[in-house]
Amino acid sequence: MSPAALELRNVSVSYGRKGLALDGVNLTIPKGGVVALLGANGAGKTTMIRAITGLLSLHNGQVTAGSISMDGQAILGLPSHKLVRMGMGQVPEGRLVFKQLSVEENLRVGAAVLPKSTEKERMDAVYELFPRLLERRTQAAGWLSGGEQQMLALGRALVTQPKLLLVDELSLGLAPLIVSAIYQQLKVVGQTLGASILVVEQNARLALDFANTAYVIERGVITLSGTAAEVASSDVVRESYLGASREGSTP
Repeated sequence: MSPAALELRNVSVSYGRKGLALDGVNLTIPKGGVVALLGANGAGKTTMIRAITGLLSLHNGQVTAGSISMDGQAILGLPSHKLVRMGMGQVPEGRLVFKQLSVEENLRVGAAVLPKSTEKERMDAVYELFPRLLERRTQAAGWLSGGEQQMLALGRALVTQPKLLLVDELSLGLAPLIVSAIYQQLKVVGQTLGASILVVEQNARLALDFANTAYVIERGVITLSGTAAEVASSDVVRESYLGASREGSTP
């Protein structure tokens, strides 16, 4: 059996004396799998992303127990740029595009780890996926709409053709039609690149429709996991995340 694209085993994280932000978390993304991580604000979703991407130290956090591996290789403690070279891509919450730079310059930032000979080919692939970015390629990113900025953030992550893609709150602040269109493109990415995807999303219905498997995190602990259909049908998720009462009616 080939190793998982990503595996967290008994991972605990703390921020100084504030107690555990993650407590013994286990999560697995199989190769080619699409996994959703659901949870309310403050549940530990962002902390998990920071632990995976090597950014905890920037927020005075540290992994106090457990292990994290990617394709069977231990990655705990590795710097972010090395993780990108190993095939990890991230679309951060809030998009975080470089607003003063043009669309093309933003993509070049993402492509900085690539050999110069492959840069144009990879950028052309992003433009093919998001034709709107090609139309706006000389425009400053700060003048793009929210949906276009999200396309750019996704394109910046995809320009390296990652094997593992982490997508954090993609739908935040965007109109439903724009979100639907971007998720459709994300589905194409998974199918064409064979990328394994972790979607961190407060919009549970959207995430569960997109993912194969799902995890629910509450107060730093995984409280539920299974196939997306199993998680969607649980009473807790239906009541807390999908807006259904115990009788199955919507409020």
